[in-house]
Amino acid sequence: MAIIKSAKKAIRSSARKHAFNLKRKITMRDLIKNFKKLVEAKKPAEAKKLVPNLYQAIDKAAKRGVIDKRTAARKKSRLLASLKKIA
Repeated sequence: MAIIKSAKKAIRSSARKHAFNLKRKITMRDLIKNFKKLVEAKKPAEAKKLVPNLYQAIDKAAKRGVIDKRTAARKKSRLLASLKKIA
């Protein structure tokens, strides 16, 4: 356990950041999951409506360092490619 005041503050700060990052990651993961389900069900119109929210979630996660920017680009590219296959 931390003894120094600054170390205690760092632990609190880290816990707060962890909560925000976890929320971003879960949101992104859920949107990707929903998108993939729509693609597998061959519903391109509904999947297209989900794309802006999906991009926003992925970009926010990348901006905040939850995922790497290259990982974000790869995810977006692959998800849109899967949509184009069924469209």
